[in-house]
Amino acid sequence: MENPVTKQLKLASTALLSSALLGVALFSTSLTAKPITLEQTVSVQSVTELTISADGKQTAFIRNRPRDPYKDDDGSSYRELFMLNESGQEVPFITGDVRVGNLKFSPDNQTLYFVSKRGKDKFAGLYKIAVNGGEASQVLSHGNTISGYDLSQDGNKIAFLAKPAEPESKEQLTKKGFKAEVYEEESELTQLWLADLTTSEIKPETVQIEGNVLSVNFAPDNKHILIRTAPTALIDDNYMASQYQLINLAGETVQSYATSGKLGKAIFSPNGEKLAIIGSEDIHDPSAGRLLLADVASGKINEILPDYLGHVQDIAWRSNTELDYLGHVGTEAEIGRVNTRNNKHSALVKTGNGIVTRLAIANNGEQARVLLNKAEHPNEVYALTKRGALNRLTDSNPWLAEIDLPKQETIRHTASDGLALEGVLVYPLDYVKDKQYPLVMVVHGGPEAHISNGWLDRYASPVKLMAGEGYMQFFPNYRGSTGRGVEFSKLGQNDYAGKEFDDLVDAKKHLVDIGLVDPKKVGITGGSYGGYASAWAATKQTEHFAASVMFVGISNNLSKFGTTDIANEMHLVHARSYPWQKWQWYLERSPIYHAEQARTPILIMHGKNDTRVHPSQSMELYRYLKTHGKVPVRLVLYPGEGHGNQKAAAQLDYGMRLIRWMDHFLKQGKTELPEHQLPHSDRIKAAKEQDEKQPATDDKSAA
Repeated sequence: MENPVTKQLKLASTALLSSALLGVALFSTSLTAKPITLEQTVSVQSVTELTISADGKQTAFIRNRPRDPYKDDDGSSYRELFMLNESGQEVPFITGDVRVGNLKFSPDNQTLYFVSKRGKDKFAGLYKIAVNGGEASQVLSHGNTISGYDLSQDGNKIAFLAKPAEPESKEQLTKKGFKAEVYEEESELTQLWLADLTTSEIKPETVQIEGNVLSVNFAPDNKHILIRTAPTALIDDNYMASQYQLINLAGETVQSYATSGKLGKAIFSPNGEKLAIIGSEDIHDPSAGRLLLADVASGKINEILPDYLGHVQDIAWRSNTELDYLGHVGTEAEIGRVNTRNNKHSALVKTGNGIVTRLAIANNGEQARVLLNKAEHPNEVYALTKRGALNRLTDSNPWLAEIDLPKQETIRHTASDGLALEGVLVYPLDYVKDKQYPLVMVVHGGPEAHISNGWLDRYASPVKLMAGEGYMQFFPNYRGSTGRGVEFSKLGQNDYAGKEFDDLVDAKKHLVDIGLVDPKKVGITGGSYGGYASAWAATKQTEHFAASVMFVGISNNLSKFGTTDIANEMHLVHARSYPWQKWQWYLERSPIYHAEQARTPILIMHGKNDTRVHPSQSMELYRYLKTHGKVPVRLVLYPGEGHGNQKAAAQLDYGMRLIRWMDHFLKQGKTELPEHQLPHSDRIKAAKEQDEKQPATDDKSAA
C-alpha cells in the first residue's frame, strides 16, 4: 500500500517520538527486561538494502519483514520501501505485503527506481516513484524477471539484465505433461538490454554479449558500460570464471580487466578514469576480499591494500582520489580510506564500533550512510560523517529494548599446533562465575566465511533465547575462515576435516580449561560446511560432543562432488584435488566412513530443493547411522527450501527442533529420541482465536 505524503510525514513524526522514548528506555531496560521467544527471533525485522541520492539529501532503504508463521500463509519475507529525508525523518513509501528491491536514485535526485512484481505482473519489472511521494508507475516490463539494471548519468538511458522471454509454448507443454529437464543444458543466459528513456514508448533492445551477464554499470561518460560476464549461467562459472569488461553501447569490447578467481563489486571513480574492484589474490583465493585498482583506459590493475589482514566487503568513492573501503577484520569491522595516488590509507571508523555490512556515499562526498549491526540489534541505517562519527537513524524493532541481553565477547585461544584462533562467546543470562554450563558450538559454513561480534540471532542460532535457557554458546572462526587475510583463509585447503575441525575440539578444551563449560554437556551445530563439521563431530570426533544438529551438511565427499553445483570451486579453493586423484582420502574425510563409531545423537535437517549440498548427503548419513543402530538419529526434510530455510514457518520449525534436541540430550541427559511432532496446529488455532477477539484494521502498512 502506498501512503500520501501528508500521511507519511505524520507517521514519520510518530516514529521520531517513538525513537526518542526508546532512547530513554535503553537506559532502564532492567526495569522491564524479559527473555526473547523463538517466534520473536524469526520475526525480527532488519534493513537489507540502502542507497543514497547523489546530492545526499535522501536515503532509501528496504526493511525486511518476515511473515508471521502462525497467521500468514507460507512465503518469503516482505520487503518494504522507506525513505529518510535530509533531517533523518523516516517516511514509509511502499509498505504492506510487498516485495521491493534494487533501489537507485535518478541522477537529478527527483525519482527513485526499484524492481518489484506488482498487481497482475507475471514477472518483476522496473518501477519508479517520486522522492516527494505519490503513486509508483511502471517504467518497463519484460517477458522475464529484471535481475539488475543501471541508469546513465544523464538519465537518458537504462541498461538492464534479464533472461529471454519465456516462450508461449512452455506453459502449454507443461500442461500436457512434457516436463522433461535436460540437466544444466537448459539454463538460459542472462542478457543485456538497452533502452532510451526519453522516448514516449520505451522499446528495449538486446545488446549482443557472449556469455552470461552478471552485473551492469554505466560509465560516467554515458557512452560505455561495465559488465561482468561468465561463460555459462552455472553458479560455478559465476564464482570461478567471471571477468569484468568495458563495452560501448553497441556491445563491442573496449577493454578487459584481467583478474583471477572470485570477483565482487566494481565501481568507477567520479571522473571515470579509475575502476575499484573487490577481487581475489589468485584462482585459489577462497573469497573475494582484495582491493584492486584498475586504469580504465589501459586495463592495468594493481592491488592497493597488499597483505591486508582482513577482507574488504564494500567500497565507495569519496572523490577521484579518495576511496573508502569497508573491511572485516577478525570478529570486528572497520572503515578505511585510501589515497589512490600513493596507496596511503588511514582509519575512518576503527574496529569495535559495530559490524558494518554496507557502505553508501553521496556524489559530493559529504554525506554517507552505512548498514550496521551490533549484539543489541540487527542491521540498521547509520549516518557516517566525514570524520568517522556514526549516528543511528532507524529502529526496526523497538521491542528489543525490553529484551534481556546476554554478555557477548570475542574469545581468543591457541590451537594444539600453536595457531592463534578466535571466536565469539555468548554467556548465559544467569551466568555465575566459576560455574560450568552446557555449551552449544555454532560452526559457520563456507568455510570461506567468518563470524563477527554483532547480531547473531537467527533461526539456526537463537542466541538470546538459548542464553536465557542457560546455555553457553561459542561461534568459532576456525582456520580457513575469512577476516584474517588470504593466507589464513587458505589454511584449510587440501585438508578436509583435518586441522580445521581439530580447531573445534581445541576451542572446546579451552572453554573447559578456563572453567566455563561442562565437558560432558557440549553440543555442536552448523549449516553447509558447518553441517559437515557437525557430522564429523558426531562420528570421527564423537567422544568430544554429546549432541549434534547437522543442517544441509556434507556426509560423503565422493558423492558430494558429483551432486553439487560448485564442483569446480570445491576443486580450486577447497580440496585442491579431484576425487579420482585420491579416492580413499576423500572417503576417509567423510563422516559416513566413521559412522560405525558414532555415539553422538544427531538431528539431520535439509532443504529438499538444495542444489549446493544435495539432500542425498543427509539421507546417506541417516541411513548409515540408522542401519548401525547405535545412536539416536532423525532426518527432517523441508519441501520447497534450498541451501538454508528462507520461509518463516520452516525457520520456526527448525529452531524448535534444534532447541528441543539440545535440551533433550544436553540438559536432560536422555538417551532415546524425543517426540518428532511439534505443536504447530495448536498454535495456529490459538492465533486464529486471538485474531477473532481483536478489532480488524484495514491499514496494515501503518503498523
